[in-house]
Amino acid sequence: MMQGEAVRIRAARASDLDTLVAYNAAMALETESKTLDPAVLRAGVARVLAEPARGFYLVAEVEGAVAGCLMITFEWSDWRNGDWWWLQSVYVVPAHRRHGVFRALYQEVEHRATERADVVGVRLYVERDNARAQQTYEAFGMCEDQYRMYGKKLRPPVGKAVDVDVDA
Repeated sequence: MMQGEAVRIRAARASDLDTLVAYNAAMALETESKTLDPAVLRAGVARVLAEPARGFYLVAEVEGAVAGCLMITFEWSDWRNGDWWWLQSVYVVPAHRRHGVFRALYQEVEHRATERADVVGVRLYVERDNARAQQTYEAFGMCEDQYRMYGKKLRPPVGKAVDVDVDA
């Protein structure tokens, strides 16, 4: 990518399924050295595309090709009577990094969130050792939260198919 090329942000479509699956797999391998189960990953991405109540993906295009993406999921806060939007599955193609792709994606998220009265803020989680990503997020005004994240897996992931119209 050359400096100054326009980045266009749009909502992901069902026809982006294969790209989103590939980018999620690449991100997991790169950031956590994890190889994801392709059937489970495909079903999970397809489910978000088919069920907007679960979240949504945005994609960044440069010259008509998808150069990056991210997913937003929702967390209800009874304390604030609104939703936190969680940025997840953030990926920018290596050739397009440091050229404004993530900036354009993040600015679109913030724009969409501030246009809605029911969104109280945006959050994300980042690997403890990923200093470069942390610096990027801090440059956008985000700061480390006071909470630590805990979790417990209750069952293995399920690769259940979801119907998605890939011609959409």
